[in-house]
Amino acid sequence: MPQKPRSLRSCGCLLRPGEECEHIKAAKAKRDKQRQNAKERGYDAQWQRARRLFLAEHPQCVRCGHPASVVDHIKPHRGNRRLFWLRSNWQALCTKCHNSWKQSFERKK
Repeated sequence: MPQKPRSLRSCGCLLRPGEECEHIKAAKAKRDKQRQNAKERGYDAQWQRARRLFLAEHPQCVRCGHPASVVDHIKPHRGNRRLFWLRSNWQALCTKCHNSWKQSFERKK
């Protein structure tokens, strides 16, 4: 079966669909290495309890209506503990909406 042709990306790399540039992979690895783990970012047992209660109250994704599994911060808290715990800044999302729409939205900021 023939493969799809390579396309020229904005960085100048020629890649097939689904492939990633080596320099993009290296930048992601560097960013991941510098990133704090979930507990250091505030996602501890207290958060897990609050998350469980919030999802019980808001069981559907606000974007698509599927069962919600993620409590998302509408405005990224960026370490601000007050904003982190502000329930009016939370929204229930399904994993698909969180990992596609929300994550791409935050990367653009």
